[in-house]
Amino acid sequence: MYYVYVIKSEEHSRYYVGFAKNLARRIKEHNHQKSNWSNRYSPWTLIYKERIESIEEALKREKYFKSHAGRDWLKRTIIQ
Repeated sequence: MYYVYVIKSEEHSRYYVGFAKNLARRIKEHNHQKSNWSNRYSPWTLIYKERIESIEEALKREKYFKSHAGRDWLKRTIIQ
């Protein structure tokens, strides 16, 4: 089981899309500055997650959310 997730910076207008097998651990890594890009914008809050069966599907979904169409969908339905 994998998760595709969206986190929001609590202090900046930044969002991050990723995937992980252990979602709680991954968010802790973002918030405890163990991720190169995201440490500049911590603390982070989880705003969306999807549970996905396979790593291949999780990668496809993450790639979709990072595309123009996926960002638009997130803005319309999650971020607003």
